[in-house]
Amino acid sequence: MDFLRLVRYKNLLMLALMQLIFHFGFLKLKRIPLALSDFEFVLLVVSTVCIAAGGYLINNVFDTETDLFNKPGDVIIGRKISEAAAYNFYIGLNIVGVGIGFYLSNVINQSNFAIIFVVIAATLYLYATSFKKYLLIGNLIIASLLSISVLLVGIFDLFPVITPYNQKVMGILFKIFIDYAVFAFMINLIREIVKDLEDVNGDYNQGMNTLPIALGVARTANVVFYVSLIPLAILVYYIYIYLFDLLYAVVYALLLIVAPLIYFSLKIFTAKTQKDFAHLSMVLKWIMFFGILSILVITLNVMQNA
Repeated sequence: MDFLRLVRYKNLLMLALMQLIFHFGFLKLKRIPLALSDFEFVLLVVSTVCIAAGGYLINNVFDTETDLFNKPGDVIIGRKISEAAAYNFYIGLNIVGVGIGFYLSNVINQSNFAIIFVVIAATLYLYATSFKKYLLIGNLIIASLLSISVLLVGIFDLFPVITPYNQKVMGILFKIFIDYAVFAFMINLIREIVKDLEDVNGDYNQGMNTLPIALGVARTANVVFYVSLIPLAILVYYIYIYLFDLLYAVVYALLLIVAPLIYFSLKIFTAKTQKDFAHLSMVLKWIMFFGILSILVITLNVMQNA
C-alpha cells in the first residue's frame, strides 16, 4: 500500500480510465478501423501508467524535504521505502513503460513514435530534479504531459490508419482529441497552481520560485480566479455550439462540469488555508474526471439520436 501511495495510484487509475474511455467508450463505439487491437491498446495504457508512476516516484524522492514540512505524516521515502529501493522501482517502471512504447511503435510501423515515450520519461525526471523550481515552468510541463496522454490515444489508434478516403472523418475525430487535450491542459494547469498555493510554505523553505511565492497567496488566488474563467467560457461556448441538440449531454455538462467550475471560481476568492486549497484541488480533479467521462455520455447521446 505504501508503494501505491508513493506512485499516486488514484491519479494513475484516473489516467488509465481516461485512455480506456477514449478507446472503448468513443472510438470503438464509432465502429471505425483502429490501428491497435484491444490487447495492444491495454499495453499502451500500461506503458503510460508505468511512465507516469515513475514520474511520481522520482518526484517524491526529490520532494522528501518539502513533504517533511508540508505533510510530515505522508512521507514514505526514507521511512517505509528506502531511497535506493525507490530508484530501483523508478528504473524498472521506465524500462517497462518505454519498452512497451518501442514495441507498440513497431507494431503500427511507426518506429519513430517511440521517441514520445523517451521524451515523456526524460521530461518527468527533469521536472522532478530542476524544472519545478522555476516559475510556472513546472506547472506548464505537468499540464502538457497529461494533455499528451490524451493525444496518445489518437496518435496510436487513428494516425496509422489514415488514408485519403477517411482523412476527413479521421480529422474530425482527431480534432475532438485536441479539444479534450486543451481542456485537460487548462484544468490541470489551474490545479498545479492551486497545489502550489497549498504547499507554499514548504516550497518557500526549499528555495522554489512558484507563483504563490513570487506574487503572494492572495494575488495568486486572484490570478487563478481570472484564469478559471477561460475554460468556463470555452465550455459554455462549446456546449452551445456543439452539444445544444444533445439533451442528456448538455444536462450532464452543466451539472457535473460547468457548475463545479463555477463553484471553484467563487471559492478561490475566499480560500486562505492549506485545507481550503486542498479542497479546491480535489474539486478540480473531479471536474477533470467528469470532463473526460463526458466523451462517453456525448457518444451515447449521439447514438441515441441517430
